[in-house]
Formats: sequence, C-alpha cells, structure tokens
Amino acid sequence: MAHAKATIGTTNYAVSITAGHDHQLSADEGAELGGKDAGPGPYDLLCSALGACTAITLRMYAERKQWPLHAVHVDVRFKREGKEGAIARVLRFVGELDDAQRARLADIAERTPVTLTRRSRPRWGDAAGQASFEHHAGASFISASAARPFGP
Repeated sequence: MAHAKATIGTTNYAVSITAGHDHQLSADEGAELGGKDAGPGPYDLLCSALGACTAITLRMYAERKQWPLHAVHVDVRFKREGKEGAIARVLRFVGELDDAQRARLADIAERTPVTLTRRSRPRWGDAAGQASFEHHAGASFISASAARPFGP
C-alpha cells in the first residue's frame, strides 16, 4: 500500500512530506500564491507521480520484451481550466525501436497503474464522513472512516 504524510507549520506554504519507506520530500507554492517556491507544488507532484509511473512501467515492459529501449522521457503538464483540469503527457523514446514497438509503448502508457487509478475514481476517506478526534501534546488528530470517490 502506498503511504505519505504531509505536515505544514507556520511557514506559508512549506510542507514536509514523508512518503514510502521514509523518503523525505518538500512541497510549497510559488510566490504568486504566497509561498516561497521551496519545493514542487501539489500539481507538480501529481505530474511527477504520473511521469514516474509511466517511465517505470514502460521500462519494465521493454525489459520483459527485451526491446532496445535506452531511455524514456515523459513530459507531463497539468492545466487548470475553470473547475476542470487537463493533463497532457508527451513520450519520447530513445533506442532502436521500430514503429510497432513505439506504438505499443504508447498504448501501454495509457494503462499504467497511476493512469488507471486516476481514471477509476477510487474511494477515499476524509473528515467529511464520520471522524474521530484525538488530542496528544497540543496536537489534534482526525481519523476519517468514510470513503467517497476521488475527484470532483
């Protein structure tokens, strides 16, 4: 199971993130939104997750097929359009691949785990449902037990 914890203090809007097996990341907003640009913003992290998953999945597939794929470059962009958002992903392959192999890799990119998760509207819990509150040493905790579909 994937796992991440995000913590913010009093510095706008610097967030310390612990993900996976104790990997430390930072996130922030740019100056235009009141942050100090000390790390990628939330949508940059979303794009990073999709890009990393795409690159890893395509590398695994090419290795299994023993194709001469030397590198995969994945450029992911998110653009907010009113209440909606659009994600664009551009792939570039380095290696002596034929047209059929390139087409197959592009097809596989549409079925990476993160791509499928984003499209499937997974259920997720938040404080909007039944929640329990805990208080320890000056900090309050909320445990949500409700789940609702991910997305708007």
